[in-house]
Amino acid sequence: MSLTPTSRSPRPGRAAPPASPPTISPVVELNVGGEFYTTTVGTLRKLPGSKLADMFSSSAKACTDAEGRFFIDRPGIYFGAILDYLRSGQLPKQHIPEVYREAQFYEIKPLVKLLEDMPQIFGEQVARKQFLLRVPGYSENLELMVRLARAEAVAARCSNVLVCAVRTEEDAAHCAESLRVLEADKRLVVKFGPWKAAPAIRDLLDSVRMDIEVQGYQVAYEHCSKKTFQPKSGAYEYFYTFQFTWW
Repeated sequence: MSLTPTSRSPRPGRAAPPASPPTISPVVELNVGGEFYTTTVGTLRKLPGSKLADMFSSSAKACTDAEGRFFIDRPGIYFGAILDYLRSGQLPKQHIPEVYREAQFYEIKPLVKLLEDMPQIFGEQVARKQFLLRVPGYSENLELMVRLARAEAVAARCSNVLVCAVRTEEDAAHCAESLRVLEADKRLVVKFGPWKAAPAIRDLLDSVRMDIEVQGYQVAYEHCSKKTFQPKSGAYEYFYTFQFTWW
């Protein structure tokens, strides 16, 4: 489907008609993930070089739904905020993380930068995520915790995963003997740290809980009980049990 009208060549022997004045951007109807919007091509192309503008360039192959609307296979509920910014520079007041994700997808770089200055995104992107980048193997440890919990879930209401969190090399030294005991007993423990950043062990554990919960799991943590494991003297404060509840 063409986004601009096709010009016709004049008939032989006839003078070409005078140039017509610039045409107004045609109105287009969009189906974004099942949500319907009406806007103009000019609005969609407002930021040349963005993915959204490229989608509606004259050379792009359009994907349409059964009603002839341009179709974009993205979450439609947040696309209105993208259009509001392109139309008037208006920033969203809700669903900030979701709009931020969509602005990144459509490569609306000025909006991405403005959203990164908002507290919701600044705190997550600049503070928390930058801290977690300083925790060695953080993402891999999250995946390991989920795998261990799921492996113990058969015919059980809850699964427990033992975690050791150490902020400094000195903390790690306090835990070394307890970790050797666990290894000798063939007990699995997920170890986080040490890391070179200001946040404390509780901050790390809260981040672990948040990032597991966002995957849809119900999880809580506490100091490991004597029934679970009895750390050596001076190491108790570094061992925690994460409990996954399945039903």
